[in-house]
Parts: sequence; C-alpha cells; structure tokens
Amino acid sequence: MGRLRYDGTSDPILIEDATLAHLKIVISTKLRRQESFMMTWRPVTDGVDKRATVWIHPAIPLQFGYDAAEQPPIDPRLIAEMMQALNASGELVLDHLMTSV
Repeated sequence: MGRLRYDGTSDPILIEDATLAHLKIVISTKLRRQESFMMTWRPVTDGVDKRATVWIHPAIPLQFGYDAAEQPPIDPRLIAEMMQALNASGELVLDHLMTSV
C-alpha cells in the first residue's frame, strides 16, 4: 500500500502501489502544465471522512511513497482514461481505483 503525502501536514492518502504509479504520471503531467484540479476518493481506512477531496496545485508539496522498490507496470490505457476523465470534468475521482485495506 503506497502513500501520497499531500501538503506536508495531512495524513497520507493510502493507495495501492500500482494505482499510485499511474496517479503520479497523471498528477505530474497536469502540474507540469501548471494546471490545478480537484482529486476525490473514498478513504480506505475507517476514519471520520467517508469521502475526501483535495485541491491539487503546483505550489502544494506532494510526496509519493511506495512499499515495493520496483516500478509497477504502467498501463497506457489507464493513464489515457484517467486524463480524459480529469480533463472533461476538472476533477479526478479515484473511487473505482481504490481498494479496501
């Protein structure tokens, strides 16, 4: 289970390594273009938030942490689907990509 640390103060967002590797490509592509967007997911842990949304912006620090040292395989089709959904709505919804712990 990988971790996306957002803003340096929030608890990490827990995401499977393979999904996180794809997400890293999508996020870095948007941020390289100086494009901000919303990202929404259902947290996999039993906390107060049943749905969470963050504003992804180039000025906000991000850190991607993986359990495995090896790079997971990348599916170009999944990257294209994620980018298309994000570009169409301005929001990246990860619900179908997240799994329970």
